[in-house]
Amino acid sequence: MSYSYLVRRKVLQLFGASFHIYDCHHNLIGFSRQKAFKLKEDIRVYRDASQQQQLLLIQSRNIIDFSAAYDVVDSSTGTVLGTWQRKGFSSMVRDNWVLLDANQQQMAAMQEDSLLLSLTRRFLAGACLPQSYHLITPDGGTSAELRQRFNPFIFKMEVRIAPGLQIDPRLILAGAILLAAIEGRQQ
Repeated sequence: MSYSYLVRRKVLQLFGASFHIYDCHHNLIGFSRQKAFKLKEDIRVYRDASQQQQLLLIQSRNIIDFSAAYDVVDSSTGTVLGTWQRKGFSSMVRDNWVLLDANQQQMAAMQEDSLLLSLTRRFLAGACLPQSYHLITPDGGTSAELRQRFNPFIFKMEVRIAPGLQIDPRLILAGAILLAAIEGRQQ
């Protein structure tokens, strides 16, 4: 069974950002409000907009995010589920991230769709050309796909996870939130 989700972020928000995560039946399964003007990323994902039950914490290890690592923590147990690490120099041309497990061993890599499209986005089309990412496991298989939908007012990213994936879906959703939060600022 494959899983699909939708991550939404309002583009025209004065300070900070808020993210909504929906399942394939359009049920809200996660909410986050990112604070503006923070030197170190600290994204908290809650069950809903009431912010009563925290599910995940996504926290940067560093202040400067050029090649930062973001730990994804299960809020109920305090256990680190994994870490997303941005590949600094290579991400300047084509976004590249590595997903590490709790022991800091690589589980997968996430890469922007193509070099030509990434260069076109950065230098010509900007936000008019939606981004697409593939999560690739060490055996070379694509296990998840993250596709941005074009909408000038609301950032929407579809997340499709292949059946039988041995990676916690919360890690992939955390990656989608990071793309919306970190990469979304560059457009």
